[in-house]
Amino acid sequence: MAKYLPDLDSAFAALADPTRRAIVSRLCEGPQSVSELSEPFDMALPSLLKHVRVLEQSGLVSSEKTGRVRTCRIEPHALLAAESWIHRHVTAWEKRLDRLEAHIQRMKMKSN
Repeated sequence: MAKYLPDLDSAFAALADPTRRAIVSRLCEGPQSVSELSEPFDMALPSLLKHVRVLEQSGLVSSEKTGRVRTCRIEPHALLAAESWIHRHVTAWEKRLDRLEAHIQRMKMKSN
């Protein structure tokens, strides 16, 4: 049975939502306040904060409050874990497809 990491599960669950992916994309450019993050979205601030909380719980984002301003930043280690998982599976599929292609080539050579 495959071994799954709970952190990885929560990261992928958080990234399943397009709004949260957009927030992560914006934070990859640098830290932003919640107000700055909310600018391109057509939603109330409490709704955006729910998305930020999900991202925080998954470990993808952290935030800190200074006075009345909450600033969010990306947590690269969580993104790197997801990237690593994806990369392992892409590599495995590329190897399988390479073997399939080699097999097809051998079959073509035998038929000629």
